[in-house]
Amino acid sequence: MRRGRGQAVTAWLLGPLGLVILVGSLLYARSAYTSVTVASESMAPTYTVGQRLVVERLDGDEVRRGDIVLFDAPETEINGAVIKRVVGVGGDRVVCCRGEGADERITVNGKPLDEPYVKDGIADGVKPYDVKVPAGRLFLLGDYRKNSMDSRFYTSGGHQGTVADGAVLGRVVDGSSGAVVWLGAAVFGLVVALVGLGFGIAAFVVRRRVVPPMPPWPVQV
Repeated sequence: MRRGRGQAVTAWLLGPLGLVILVGSLLYARSAYTSVTVASESMAPTYTVGQRLVVERLDGDEVRRGDIVLFDAPETEINGAVIKRVVGVGGDRVVCCRGEGADERITVNGKPLDEPYVKDGIADGVKPYDVKVPAGRLFLLGDYRKNSMDSRFYTSGGHQGTVADGAVLGRVVDGSSGAVVWLGAAVFGLVVALVGLGFGIAAFVVRRRVVPPMPPWPVQV
């Protein structure tokens, strides 16, 4: 068999395969995810100013209660894309509040909402409201209720402070979710491509190696 043929074949298989996996993973991750930097304290203590977050792009109708979403709602006085927590979806009745002080709770469809993530345990701290969320809209609050400009401040408007689900740009995801999987796939593709390159170099070296010609006379050992 021709010298270095096996290494060359392996190189031609692994090199392109690794590049396809690498480029495909990066392109998918770029289209499916984005990242943002937290610019205010409205979601403290869950997220802090300056923290970098990964956001999964999705349609607003895929959002569920409890999700933290990135949205852009020019119909409100909130400028630019911001992140808030979804407290109510279309058809929900969101009421503030039941109880007082540390026992204060927002209710959704008559059931007290357990919110261990809110700043200082304060469920609202601003004003009472009773909102029936229209279909296709979301009621959004920040986790730092005393320092968040959110749906509560627009309840007197036609949509009672709710935001159209079409304004949602994406959902904040944890590091253990899909973004990490695709990053891992990209790293795997890079490793495969490098291994293919290694086999290619090995094949080149083997083929370049000079074999001394046999002398025309008998050699005495």
